[in-house]
Amino acid sequence: MTTLRRVLTWREGAGMTIAGVLGSGILILPTLTAQLAGPAAIIAWLVMTLMAIPMAKTFGKLAIYRPDAGGIASYARLAFGPKAGKIVGILYLGTVPVAAPAAALIGAGYLGALCHWSPADVVFVAAGLLATALLVNYFGIQFSGWAATAVVVAISGLLLIAVLSALPHVSARAFVPFLPHGWWPVGESVALLYWAFVGWEMIGHLSEEFINPVRDIPRALMVAVAVVGILYLAVSSVSIGTMAYHMQSHGAGLSVLIGMELGRVGAIITAVIALLITYGTMHTYIAGFSRLVYAQARTGDLPRFFAHLHPIRRTPARVFAALLLPDAVVLGSVLVFHTSLAQLIAWPSAVFIVLYLVAMLAAWRLLPGFSARLLALLGALISALALIFVGWAMILPIALAFLGWWLKVPRVEKAIPPEEIA
Repeated sequence: MTTLRRVLTWREGAGMTIAGVLGSGILILPTLTAQLAGPAAIIAWLVMTLMAIPMAKTFGKLAIYRPDAGGIASYARLAFGPKAGKIVGILYLGTVPVAAPAAALIGAGYLGALCHWSPADVVFVAAGLLATALLVNYFGIQFSGWAATAVVVAISGLLLIAVLSALPHVSARAFVPFLPHGWWPVGESVALLYWAFVGWEMIGHLSEEFINPVRDIPRALMVAVAVVGILYLAVSSVSIGTMAYHMQSHGAGLSVLIGMELGRVGAIITAVIALLITYGTMHTYIAGFSRLVYAQARTGDLPRFFAHLHPIRRTPARVFAALLLPDAVVLGSVLVFHTSLAQLIAWPSAVFIVLYLVAMLAAWRLLPGFSARLLALLGALISALALIFVGWAMILPIALAFLGWWLKVPRVEKAIPPEEIA
């Protein structure tokens, strides 16, 4: 009998959640949102930080209610039937295979700017980051959790250095005029910031591997919400207050913040932060995505080939191997066709918003109690409002949903029980 191993505590759970949420967005989105909405971008950051609370709590309640590696796909299946589970599984195929290479490119781009590398060198380093994340995840979830926690501690310390070094340069004049472009760009910023606030759902994919999910999942999410919210608001506030977003057009505002006081040393610190953050993001994305594919294959929604765990590591090793192909395609498109990071971020962000909407609606239908359903309804409204500002990127989730609807769903009784998977 080969099953997922129950070894996670709230500490590893918090580390992996923070690593997943506190992603590459913090490297570029404080600058991009400020360029889009001016000082009013801080409203978008505050709104998303506050709105993360009901969404994180809802995902925690769902993970306890249904501790299944399928995550949102399992919740949708339970709430709306097998077809919904299939559609969600297909939707997920449009997220991590694009989002993980995009995160790797952001981190490698920071290091490339410091070392004056060519675009090809940046892509090569991004490939190395992806390969490392796949390899570490291969060695097991406990080792993966320890690695994520260590990365989060290092990131938090370095980001605090960035904020403190920039504080002497913050000016009240930087916040005037507060709404230079009106309110619409603030809404667009909220939609864009979904990239920075996705990751709460990963706790569901890992829920089968917690020693005590009822106790540890809420603890992990509480710590994660607090750490992520404080760091995001601090970095975005000083980015606006120092007008760092005016100083570089390519979005590397964090390097400007640290460089204000620390010069060349600050540039090195920035590169280290970028590599750690992007690695942490990919690390958690890949861990959660691999469990999703494994769970979907276990129910028959994806090829049974992936319903297999390594007999010793108890990891979905075949999923890690399969991710090499889309990673290579995305990185190759950047190298050959010069695909922009903005494009790579926009498409999976649109899919994530739809997935969160489905998860909140499933929670509203499944979870008992008025307060739980109210939180789920609030999360659904937030996601629905964000969809208004997605634009053309909405084509991808629509196309994937249609594909999931069109594909034949196997009969439920053909699903493979976990204890029979070798």
